[in-house]
Amino acid sequence: MIALFFILFGSRFVLSPGLGVAFEVPAMANALEGAVATDVVIAIKGADLAFVEGAKVNFAGLRQYLINRAAGRPGLRLLVQADATLTTRDLTEVYDMARAAGFAFVQVAAEPIR
Repeated sequence: MIALFFILFGSRFVLSPGLGVAFEVPAMANALEGAVATDVVIAIKGADLAFVEGAKVNFAGLRQYLINRAAGRPGLRLLVQADATLTTRDLTEVYDMARAAGFAFVQVAAEPIR
């Protein structure tokens, strides 16, 4: 009786009729077309406050860090994890620092406003 019960009522359609087995994760066409890997990642949490490799630095220290990282390595890509409170002026200053240090690309990953 127990085996008959599981044979009859063990079907995926009986247990969860709205849930299909052939589920695929949604994908966006051409998502990888413009994707590039980054070489250096920094986090900017506010005006004159940055985190690089676990250390907290001001913008003067960030400038020196970027110069040291880009020295002798052309074509490096920088990812800036910018806080939502960061002003455009501060973000432009970070761009200028990266360009002056010798980075080829700068990408920004902005945090949502909470």
